[in-house]
Amino acid sequence: MLYKYQLKTPTENLYPITSQVREAIQKSGIQSGIAVVYCPHTTAGITINENADPDVVTDMLLGLEKAFPDRAEFLHCEGNSSAHLKASSVGSSVTILIEEGKPVLGIWQGIYFCEFDPPRSRSFYVKVLAGEL
Repeated sequence: MLYKYQLKTPTENLYPITSQVREAIQKSGIQSGIAVVYCPHTTAGITINENADPDVVTDMLLGLEKAFPDRAEFLHCEGNSSAHLKASSVGSSVTILIEEGKPVLGIWQGIYFCEFDPPRSRSFYVKVLAGEL
């Protein structure tokens, strides 16, 4: 089963989407399997990271900016080459195990939509597949 979600991303940020993933799993009725969360954009991504301390998100954004700053030498005419680099480093999807109808996540883990070229209207997909773990 495939579920599509929309979100507005006014700023460069990591937006929590764990609740939407839980919702897709619950709607699917699947008790055991996997969920693939996928971003169809080249300047955004999906990641799993700590959700208890908001400073982690801030630190991730600072680290990515330091690793991939805007550079005058970039040739891409839209001026968002650093966003493409950040998105490629984060990745466009994550796979989450499902057991007892719930995502298998660590106590501090959350799922995030990573926006690197705001503001945008974005979408992401959750594909839920049955299968014994």
